[in-house]
Amino acid sequence: MKRQEVTESPVGKWTRPDDYIEALALKRTLRRKRRGRERTEPEYPRLLLSTVPFLALLGLLGVLAVAIMVAAFPGAQPAEKTPPPPAKQQGVAAKGWFEEAQREFHH
Repeated sequence: MKRQEVTESPVGKWTRPDDYIEALALKRTLRRKRRGRERTEPEYPRLLLSTVPFLALLGLLGVLAVAIMVAAFPGAQPAEKTPPPPAKQQGVAAKGWFEEAQREFHH
């Protein structure tokens, strides 16, 4: 682009960021004044919406915890049967086996 084709704009036509921020703040302030005061909490607590579900959930968790403890109690499970130990057998070795093992070990 050639420099001669670019037109300069007047200084007063550009809007600064500060102008936008001021307009938004003014708009928000006016909107808050028109809205009025609203209560964020009800005048009386609603039992069915807050306390009863909490207590029901707490009770169910308690019942579940007790059921798990009863199911996991070792007395409720049958005892494991241990297999009897194998019968001892008297072994027999050929004569001279010990001397032969000593020779193999030392060589």
